[in-house]
Amino acid sequence: INRSEKIGLVGRNGHGKSSLFQMILGEEEPDSGSITAPKNYRIGHIKQHLNFTKPTILEEGCLGLPAGDEYESWKVEKVLAGLGFSQEDMDRSPHELSGGYQIRLNLAKILVSEPDMLLLDEPNNYLDIVAIRWLEKFLRSFKGEFMLITHDRSFMDNVVTHTVAIHRQTAKKIEGDTEKLYNQINQEEEIYEKTRQNELKKRKHMEVFIARFKAKASFASRAQSRVKMLAKQGDLKELEKIEDLDLYFNSAHFAGDSMMTVKDISFSYSSKAPYLINDFSLTVGQRDRICIIGKNGRGKSTLIKLLAGLL
Repeated sequence: INRSEKIGLVGRNGHGKSSLFQMILGEEEPDSGSITAPKNYRIGHIKQHLNFTKPTILEEGCLGLPAGDEYESWKVEKVLAGLGFSQEDMDRSPHELSGGYQIRLNLAKILVSEPDMLLLDEPNNYLDIVAIRWLEKFLRSFKGEFMLITHDRSFMDNVVTHTVAIHRQTAKKIEGDTEKLYNQINQEEEIYEKTRQNELKKRKHMEVFIARFKAKASFASRAQSRVKMLAKQGDLKELEKIEDLDLYFNSAHFAGDSMMTVKDISFSYSSKAPYLINDFSLTVGQRDRICIIGKNGRGKSTLIKLLAGLL
């Protein structure tokens, strides 16, 4: 990765994208090889563990500011606003936030820390369309380098200068977007397969010639030279079929018409705050597939935690 390059990292699920990030961050050790960066080169990434220590969202966000910028809270406010926080939110406790907004707060702390490189693994998972557009604009103007993993190819193509694919256990890098990269990979593999088929035909012709004429004195030297040619040639191996990471969820049959009954539940994260969920009732029938929708911070994840008995 060279100066000012903005890298989109693609590859099938289970093929090592997040593992590569973990190795760069020193959370996993490579089995061989090395990872090097300039001295004092700072890499920013979103930590999985949420640990808030300040009483307000704004103060918590300010923890991300570089040394010497501790009092420039306007920078933090600007980033928080871009990620969907209102002016009223600035004085709220981080612990009152929904899971999605807590992730946004962590993202804001990384963005204001002005790292040399950003490692972003699915950063738009918890963002709505407005915040995604703001992040897109932020990344396009970012002065340093970044590596981005996301399933949103449109988002990736709008912000990267280069794309890297983890493909067949190696990395392939091109200047340009995902479409250009995948077209190039498909073209190269098509050419490889045609070349392999042609080599296979030539090999069979040589083997037939050798089998027919190796015992005849007049053709023995020519047959022998073909044997040597075959030995030098080697085989072009057939490309392996790439397997996806498949997940299977097996469950025993459970008899009954109603799988869950929820009656008049209410919930608030503090005695002073209004109810996030109020007099909520629901019946889950057999083989129901239910989608929960609503704006960020309105209680979707909280409801799931209540139903699971975690709250």
